[in-house]
Amino acid sequence: MVTAVGHLRKMKTQLQGDSISGQACYQLLIGEEAIPIGDFLGKSIKLQHTGQINCIYCGRKTNKSFNQGFCYPCFKKLAQCDSCIVSPEKCHYFEGTCREPEWADDHCMQDHFVYLANSSGIKVGITRGNQIPTRWIDQGAIQALPIFRVSNRLQSGRVEVIFKQHVADKTNWRAMLKGQVDIIDLLNERDRLFSECKTDIENLQQEFGVQAIQWINDADIVGISYPVIEYPTKVTSLNFDKQPTVEGTLMGIKGQYLILDTGVINIRKFSAYQVEFTA
Repeated sequence: MVTAVGHLRKMKTQLQGDSISGQACYQLLIGEEAIPIGDFLGKSIKLQHTGQINCIYCGRKTNKSFNQGFCYPCFKKLAQCDSCIVSPEKCHYFEGTCREPEWADDHCMQDHFVYLANSSGIKVGITRGNQIPTRWIDQGAIQALPIFRVSNRLQSGRVEVIFKQHVADKTNWRAMLKGQVDIIDLLNERDRLFSECKTDIENLQQEFGVQAIQWINDADIVGISYPVIEYPTKVTSLNFDKQPTVEGTLMGIKGQYLILDTGVINIRKFSAYQVEFTA
């Protein structure tokens, strides 16, 4: 029997394989423990929420988690909780009103990639270079393809806004967890979207400079598989706020979800929740 007690964090991921194909591998982070959760596929596991929640930033005890793990004061003051994180085209760093300019220097004022991914169908998204392929695994993507390299988060958001007029920017998480995802020719889709968005992108390049927004024409499609024994035919969401005990046979791991024979739970959503883990 394996046991651990501590506060949950987003699962740590790694792509094992070569640079263009591999399987997502996961570690379940509970307190100081990093549990290779894939080792328990087909086995019974139990997560018991103790009722305690502590902010993942300051450690303050809180009755409610905001933005996947923060207390309310941190949610209101931290740049990583600002609305521009969800909507990068709203970045206000250059207006001098960023909540934490030094944090933004490290996270927002760095090269970003705009990509196409296939998690529940084709979508457009953005990420920092050091978050590849983590970002794709977190979304449960089975394919991903970088299509632009830009100089900062604001510019990546502006490119994404152009592309999401032609393609989705959200994942249907239920379809992703059911495994109902067909392979897509992302190279063909990239070329189609390049053609449809060419004028708008060239206008952005005139605004920010050609070097700031660079087309990527030679990237390989990255294929990702997941440790799943069986996908659910019906997705039942498990929630510590409604049921403190989550248990069942671990049937798979995809995105940031544990797939049990009793339902699915989004581990990232419950960051900062103290749990007792048994397997």
